[in-house]
Amino acid sequence: MKKIISIGIFLFILGNAGVFAQVETPAFPAAKDSLKSNDIDPLTPAKAAFYSAILPGLGQAYNKKYWKIPLVYGAMGTSLYFYLDNNKKYHQYRDAYKRRLEGYNDDNFTYLDNNRLIAGQKFYQRNRDLSALVTLGFYVLNIIDANVDAALIQFNVDENLSVKPVIYPNDVTFKTNVGLTLNYSF
Repeated sequence: MKKIISIGIFLFILGNAGVFAQVETPAFPAAKDSLKSNDIDPLTPAKAAFYSAILPGLGQAYNKKYWKIPLVYGAMGTSLYFYLDNNKKYHQYRDAYKRRLEGYNDDNFTYLDNNRLIAGQKFYQRNRDLSALVTLGFYVLNIIDANVDAALIQFNVDENLSVKPVIYPNDVTFKTNVGLTLNYSF
């Protein structure tokens, strides 16, 4: 009987000591979401697109992709140069043809007949219109690039989430296999 009382007292003291030594923790600890970031702004893509619409390249500067600005201005400047050049030549051929219809023969195209002047007008008018479409296309592409880049910059692309190619030997045939692994760690 003495043994049972001494074991009971021992367990009572040991049980009370453990209760006082515990640190209080919440019943359901909140796990930190590694994918959620506090610096995500859903209006960032709209701002970047708006800035690029106002001034081409400004959306790329807003996204801190400064290396894209010379590409934007190079593409738009080249197509704008061809537009202006084709427009100038179109007007030269058109003015020469109009002067021929009025009876004057003192233009720079005296070696061309009327049919060649009309063909030259059509050629340069078509190239001018195509250059205007290309310029407009580069302008729209500039806006789309700024919008998409601003949207994609908010995604989590660290090493915890990755897809990597893997080369491993086959256990049966001892040939090399190629695979793809998806790593997702918390």
